Amino acid sequence: MNEVRYAGFWVRFVASFLDTLFLALPVAIVIYFLSDGNWFDFSQYQQNIKMAMSGNINALNDLPKTDKTWEIINLIVTITVTMIFWKRFKGATPGKKFVHVKIVDAKTFEEINNIQAITRSFGYIVSTLAFLIGFIMVAFRKDKRGLHDLLAGTVVVYDEDSLN
Repeated sequence: MNEVRYAGFWVRFVASFLDTLFLALPVAIVIYFLSDGNWFDFSQYQQNIKMAMSGNINALNDLPKTDKTWEIINLIVTITVTMIFWKRFKGATPGKKFVHVKIVDAKTFEEINNIQAITRSFGYIVSTLAFLIGFIMVAFRKDKRGLHDLLAGTVVVYDEDSLN
């Protein structure tokens, strides 16, 4: 293998943003309609946005109530779809493919296995709940690994094959 090029914070941020737009958001829209609008009160979101746009800084304090069952269904479906992409595209989601990076085993630099994929997926939750420190640490580590990478034994590297 050639010299490993670790994917840094900003390229990973762009990949995550693209995955949110083209993977997580479509899944959430489908789940919302499958719930027949019972997942959360969309009108409350609209009201909060209007209040925030008018300068009311307290608008975001009154979050809509959500149905926990649909929250869990959305989480499971999003993780499953993400793992399907990781398997299909050898460690990449659409966003990672776009920026030419992929997730690999941190020791062998080979494809990740199902246990690593599941651990990494739930590691995102841990990275988020830790005040986003799990993601921010990518910017400061030489190997550019986040908390979710450390938990799963993974690393995000540039996909040299897709750059050629």
